[in-house]
Amino acid sequence: MSNLKISIQKSGRLSEKSIQLLNECGIKISNGDRKLKASAKNFPIEILFLRDDDIPQYVEQGVADIGIIGENEVWEKDKNVSVIEKLGFASCKLSLAIPRDESYNGITYFEGKKIATSYPKILKKYFDKKNINIEIEEISGSVEIATGIGLADAIFDIVSTGSTLVMNGLKEVEVVEQSEAVLIANKSLSKEKQEILEKLLFRIQAVRMSLEYKYILLNVPNSSLEKVTSILPGMKSPTILPLGIEGWSSIHSVIKEDDFWNVIEQLKNNNAEGILVLPIEKMIF
Repeated sequence: MSNLKISIQKSGRLSEKSIQLLNECGIKISNGDRKLKASAKNFPIEILFLRDDDIPQYVEQGVADIGIIGENEVWEKDKNVSVIEKLGFASCKLSLAIPRDESYNGITYFEGKKIATSYPKILKKYFDKKNINIEIEEISGSVEIATGIGLADAIFDIVSTGSTLVMNGLKEVEVVEQSEAVLIANKSLSKEKQEILEKLLFRIQAVRMSLEYKYILLNVPNSSLEKVTSILPGMKSPTILPLGIEGWSSIHSVIKEDDFWNVIEQLKNNNAEGILVLPIEKMIF
């Protein structure tokens, strides 16, 4: 059987998160020496450690079959690849920022302005849709210093916490795109490799679902069972078990974490006690 070749960033936060995801999918990777290539011990997959901006091209060309990369790089490189799955990590914004002391009165502020960026294609597409003329100064790094040294009037760059903007006397004025890590694939995978990809996707989705949901246990007087079970329907319906104390039952259910915080007061108001909320390692429908 041929191995499915997956490309991930060779270093940095996205690389660490990608390896963590594969580990959580039960895929054991041995790469103690940080080589450029590694094989999984228990799954037909080979990992290629590459520069993030090279991954879309290598996936398009079939050097790698699939890749984990930020959406921003997919948009900017604009290669002929398929986006298979959003992965829910490495979230960031692509934003426009201007000097902190500048007054901002809307997107027309940028008419005729020079904007420094490492993402010229995304930036041009955005302003073309707005029918606003700008000059793009393409640079490969340290975009945030461009206004301070007189290279540009504004910048367009990735923003995570915003602290780098503040340090360089800038303020965010427009969010152009929201980006996160995605799984991309070559559009001409063999049937054999497509089958491996489907198995990998099954594992990824099970891991991702487990992060969104919590397992909840609570004790309820039988007189409140009907009301509490209507609040906590579970994936199909809650599991109800009798307690050793007459007239009481234990309810087991699965609920989205956000939903739990919305219903906790209702549960307590209906005499629920001993409420436990536990993480789920894997979740399969």
